[in-house]
Amino acid sequence: MELALVTLVALAASLLTFVSGFGLGTVLMPALALFVAPEAAVALTAVVHLLANLLKVALVGREADRPTLVAFGIPALLGGLAGGWLLQSWARSVEPISWHLGSWRFMTFPTALAIGVAMLLVAAAELHPRFQDWRPPTRWLPLGGAASGFLGGLSGHQGALRSAFLAGLPGLSPVGFAATGAVIACAVDLARLAAYGAPAWASAGAHAGLLAASGLAALGGTWLGARWIRRTTLPFVRKLVAAGVILVALRLITGGFPLPA
Repeated sequence: MELALVTLVALAASLLTFVSGFGLGTVLMPALALFVAPEAAVALTAVVHLLANLLKVALVGREADRPTLVAFGIPALLGGLAGGWLLQSWARSVEPISWHLGSWRFMTFPTALAIGVAMLLVAAAELHPRFQDWRPPTRWLPLGGAASGFLGGLSGHQGALRSAFLAGLPGLSPVGFAATGAVIACAVDLARLAAYGAPAWASAGAHAGLLAASGLAALGGTWLGARWIRRTTLPFVRKLVAAGVILVALRLITGGFPLPA
């Protein structure tokens, strides 16, 4: 039962991730956490995320935008190392913030709350008609890359912020958007796995069955996404990105699933 559920989640999430540029980790990690410890779920998700991105690069990586890879990707790589190191050193010792809504209790952390609110503002601007023609200035790309990579290393939510920046770049086709995001995501995945160290690989290896099932399903979804991406339009991609950013932001603000009060 657990293999069937994880396989379906990984397949569907990786297919949509190919178009939107993010979402696989956000959806897959909670599904894995139903069956394994949270730290093992984070490790498994990181490995599956890397595998899916490597296949994505193999399929469409040659269409990545090289100037964007330099301006956005290098800061993202460095940010991923910093975020991963911070996660391992002290991030989990920070006092959480909790509140109640009816009979449910929500718990998150100050950094996640601040990032979530900022992401909601980005998504609102993305969906507002007055901002449909807005494009991020090129000079902002290094800052966006560093923030995206840092968030990826710290919590695994690197793709939402990255996609919000890339979807607004002029001259970037849906395929170029997917390819550029995939190459950057691979760099951040490798950086954060290096920062997490050997325990991450040991946790993933301890659940070889789940890793194999989710990994193969994610690769299948990525292959299907590569066939679908050429039929999509950039306005559709931007709306999908905005909707996904809102979901990720709400997850960061609330800390994920509410807990019984």
